[in-house]
Amino acid sequence: MVTGAAGFIGSHVAEALALDGHEVIAVDALERAAAPGAARRNWAGLADRAGITLVEADLAADDLAKLAESDAVVHLAGRPGVRTSWGAGRALAERDNVTATRRLLAACRERGTKVVVASSSSVYGSAGTRPHREDDPPAPESPYAASKLEVERLAAASGLPVTVLRYFSVYGPRQRPDMAFHRFIEAALEGRPLPVFGDGTRARSFTHVRDVVAATAAAVALPGGATVNVGHPEPVTVRDAIGVLGRVLGVAPRVRGEEPVAGDAVKTWADAGRAARLLGWTARIGLAEGLREQVEWQRSTR
Repeated sequence: MVTGAAGFIGSHVAEALALDGHEVIAVDALERAAAPGAARRNWAGLADRAGITLVEADLAADDLAKLAESDAVVHLAGRPGVRTSWGAGRALAERDNVTATRRLLAACRERGTKVVVASSSSVYGSAGTRPHREDDPPAPESPYAASKLEVERLAAASGLPVTVLRYFSVYGPRQRPDMAFHRFIEAALEGRPLPVFGDGTRARSFTHVRDVVAATAAAVALPGGATVNVGHPEPVTVRDAIGVLGRVLGVAPRVRGEEPVAGDAVKTWADAGRAARLLGWTARIGLAEGLREQVEWQRSTR
């Protein structure tokens, strides 16, 4: 079972597992999607895939007993976003991340189901002079990050074989419209200035969705009980990433600075050594190649 299967990452993971020969139950609550239009397009795409059964369900409210009968659960559903988790968004993050995960783990406990849970690099806070390792103390800086840390705590206390994957700044085809590269590409294609939070010096371990899918699929075969970073080991500043995007597009992008977002990490930086040891995984897709794929996809959907 893949939860959040109509989402950016979830739709790719569901497809990849089905192509690998798994029988996939794709679960999502479309009416609660952060980007409803994108979710419905992804959902429609899954409907045409062999080996995938679609189930609409709200993990925070519906009966999950039947769904938890799967051999393994890849739990990608949740309320994304640092920016939207403040104010009224705090309750949404609590409901869709914490409550939903608590109920899903409780249902899985009846069968001892293997679970892979998506977490986030945001649980670390900002990186310093070295990359974050999984045993670094967490320092969440937003309600979203705090909700993801609570998801990890629930997973650890569940008594289940759980692998927690901390994703770092995922991008690529099907990226949600509210995410940075999607907004940058749309602005550039329309000849508008790119809306950048802060001065462009914030850095990220940008990780392509195909690399993330490979790590997630490998985690399904893991016995469980580990927390693993899934991130590109080389952080890139937003300013430099925009330079790469400009070269991909063949334009010189203009930038419009906006106020930094509260709780937005100054730098994310992944130590991927544990992923290499446990999953046999390392990020393989460079930023230029990855942005080229995303640009081609966004052009095709315009």
